[in-house]
Amino acid sequence: MRLLLLSLGTGALPDFIADHVGRPASTVRLGYLDDAARPYAGLPFVAAERARIVAQGYRVIALTAGDFEDPAAFGATLEGLDALYVAGGNTFALLAALRRRNVDAALVAQVQAGLPYIGASAGAIVTGPSIEPASLMDDPAEAPALAERRGLGLVDTVVIPHADGALPPYPPALIAEIRRTYGATYPLTFLDDDQALRIDDAAPRLIASP
Repeated sequence: MRLLLLSLGTGALPDFIADHVGRPASTVRLGYLDDAARPYAGLPFVAAERARIVAQGYRVIALTAGDFEDPAAFGATLEGLDALYVAGGNTFALLAALRRRNVDAALVAQVQAGLPYIGASAGAIVTGPSIEPASLMDDPAEAPALAERRGLGLVDTVVIPHADGALPPYPPALIAEIRRTYGATYPLTFLDDDQALRIDDAAPRLIASP
């Protein structure tokens, strides 16, 4: 599998896509899955994240998993992409949207078949075995219909983004509380905002992503 899991900075994204797609950025069809951000539509951080990706010159294709009624249609849409970027926001809203019509299975199948996956913040957390540790970062009430918190299982660790405590919603005390509450229960990988976890043919490794 080919995964790039980000906290905030996207500096590692161009090399990742170049390595796995190998075409000029202007020809790369990059899906932009926005379900995690939908509870915060109109807030500056939502527009800023999308603007960072658009500025890198890709053919950005907007996707909302919750709009799909048929997993096969969602899978076919993913087949038409060169890579998928899963935006940040609320992890529970994201997982609920993927589970609503079982499109999560189509997503996992495409990534396992080789579709490069870039997940930022919530998009990184959801790839792990569980999103439970995110309950101290995100509001589960944004997804009241979500019955359980099993993640996509693409990686065997729960990514904890914003681990440097530099963003006001995620102070160092909160990061320490996550470590204290969940560190004995789940394998956790803490990412600073200028780091990424890259997983491809080489062993999983932390890299810079300013």
